[in-house]
Amino acid sequence: MGVSDELVCILKKLRLSGVIQSLDIRIRQATDDNLGHMEFLYRLLSDEVERRDSNHLETRLKRACFEQRKSMEDFDFHFNPKVPKAKILDLATCQFVERKENVLLVGPTGTGKSHKEVST
Repeated sequence: MGVSDELVCILKKLRLSGVIQSLDIRIRQATDDNLGHMEFLYRLLSDEVERRDSNHLETRLKRACFEQRKSMEDFDFHFNPKVPKAKILDLATCQFVERKENVLLVGPTGTGKSHKEVST
């Protein structure tokens, strides 16, 4: 068994499957870009953190039992041209939380507040 195989065994034991998935790519990248040890390790572990965050989000979304998944990329700004796109995209950054501001979305029924899918 080579060092690479032993490393994979250790990574499995530590439950670092994201590292296993990106190890070969990051080794190649480190060689091609002449990365230092710290930068290589940072990128490798960042892949693991990103994978875990993604998995946690996926789990939370499944547990939420939403009827449909919606994102800002799905929002149809053409449905109601009166919706201020720039303001909505600014709200999506959640900067209002850091500024300790309140946000209230109000308006008549059917104007797009709940991000409902419109059947045509």
